[in-house]
Amino acid sequence: MNTSTKQKRKIDPVYASFLYQLLRNYLFGSTLAVVGVGGVIVFSTLSIPSNESVAIGALMIISLIIMLVCELFVFYRHLRPIQLLFQGQKPTSDQLKTAYLQTHTFPILSVKRTFGPHFLGIVIPAVSLAFLFIKLGFISIPYFYIGIAVAVCFMIASMHAMIEFFLTTKAIRPLIIHISNQHRERYKEEITLSGKVLVSIRTKFRLSAFLIGALPLLLFGLASQIRLDSSQAGSSLAYWQWAGIILIIGVLYSLLGASLLSRSIEDPIQTIQAGMISVESGNFEASAADVYSDEFSKLIAGFNHMVNGLKEREQRNNQLLQSYFMTLAAALDARDAYTAGHSTRVAHFSVQIARLDGWSEQQIDLLHKTALLHDIGKIGVRDDVLFKEGKLTDEEFDQIKLHPVLGENILKQIEPADAMAALLPGVRSHHERYDGKGYPDGLAGTDIPLFGRAIAIADAFDAMTSDRPYRKGMTYERALSILEDGKGTQWDPKLTTLFIESIHLEKQKVEEEAY
Repeated sequence: MNTSTKQKRKIDPVYASFLYQLLRNYLFGSTLAVVGVGGVIVFSTLSIPSNESVAIGALMIISLIIMLVCELFVFYRHLRPIQLLFQGQKPTSDQLKTAYLQTHTFPILSVKRTFGPHFLGIVIPAVSLAFLFIKLGFISIPYFYIGIAVAVCFMIASMHAMIEFFLTTKAIRPLIIHISNQHRERYKEEITLSGKVLVSIRTKFRLSAFLIGALPLLLFGLASQIRLDSSQAGSSLAYWQWAGIILIIGVLYSLLGASLLSRSIEDPIQTIQAGMISVESGNFEASAADVYSDEFSKLIAGFNHMVNGLKEREQRNNQLLQSYFMTLAAALDARDAYTAGHSTRVAHFSVQIARLDGWSEQQIDLLHKTALLHDIGKIGVRDDVLFKEGKLTDEEFDQIKLHPVLGENILKQIEPADAMAALLPGVRSHHERYDGKGYPDGLAGTDIPLFGRAIAIADAFDAMTSDRPYRKGMTYERALSILEDGKGTQWDPKLTTLFIESIHLEKQKVEEEAY
């Protein structure tokens, strides 16, 4: 076998973990129910001579081997649709959906295997061999004990089935999520049960409550019948010692069953609570994992539908808000044909600076909105001052210098107030200078809000490279040279350096592509 074939057949860690948990759960359930409960009841209830113990031990071993062969055959058939996903080939959408449904049904299949090949696979050969051994004289017990033993085996199988069901329910969840993620990544479609109920909560509660409450008592009653039947007079102390063991087993089983039952309710509730906390914090991306096959599947599906609705509404609101900002910027720029597109370009350059400096997406989004509205205060400046082609007088320049404050005041009028709160510092401070000689507040260095420092660079660069009625726009090289000379005095040195280097790099790429 070559290396590529070995790599192809390397088992997937999620699938390996799934198999490991199934095996661990089976060994745990079998050991607890069959060996622990069954073994204790058989060997503590019956007074078996040593020579007959060997015969009974042989009977049990033969029956166990037959049971394991039958159960492994059925288990492989149940596992086959899931196993196909992990054989090195790209699964189709139908294969993923089939495996997804099969994984969901594994707890139910584990119950069917317990009552099918597990219970029948051990009872049929055990009963047959028991009748044969009694007839041949290898063991000396009444024939009706075999009927009691079958009833006890059925009760033990019921215990085992319940334990397997709840443990398998937990074991399948990582695999369900893995299959769902694969389908979403490859076929861009969510795969869920869509609220389909495979086993109802009512059924789980009724059967679990019955098994937890009734089986220990039934086991005790049947075992007592055998024990009393074989007891000698005057052995009440020995009887009650044995009875105490049986009762302890029943109590421990009831506690385990109650714990598994409560966990099956707690887990989906915690899943929904985690989703609610996520939505409350404003995160609509993380939906609740639909890994349940009872009525909680409907609840999860409804919750995810609600989250998707909120997500779509949030996206629509963001689109409307973004359009609102773009409309305001376009209305502002429309006052002067020479400055058309200025706000959009400043927003573009500002975002470019922010990305170079490694800002978060949330910060970048707020910066983009701030940059679009950075000159909104110019609405309050008279046209004869704003569009004057010659040199401004001191009084006129003082009016121009008011536009950052006017812009801040305009945005403060928008309700709700917190919607614009993050934009105000950048709008007010985009004409501050790094050396403290800017306006309106004369802030210096890092006292200038970060948004204001980024927009100041973008605003200056676009102003220098755009045409005006009284001058032609500078070349990029000339504008970059001025930015280089002014970093540390007029503009933030770090952000300016990043911007200059990025523009040079863009120009170099364009020249290389043209060449």
